[in-house]
Amino acid sequence: MDDALLPDGTYDVFVVDADDAPPEQDGGPPGTTLDLTVTSGPHKAETLVLRSTTWLGDPIDLIGMPATLTVSLGVPSVRIDH
Repeated sequence: MDDALLPDGTYDVFVVDADDAPPEQDGGPPGTTLDLTVTSGPHKAETLVLRSTTWLGDPIDLIGMPATLTVSLGVPSVRIDH
């Protein structure tokens, strides 16, 4: 799903899958790739893939975690709700 398809707002999401992401080609830091599903509201069941620019932890530990997705000015960010 294209990130721009979700309007600005806050969304309850669930981590369906997670994986370590290699450093970006420009030499940026390694990160984490998250597959997320929206769990409530009018966008319920929509899925998206986000790549974090920081490592969020062991991918196995992230799978199944609830999280909060915030989209501001079309830019998504995610907070894992431990």
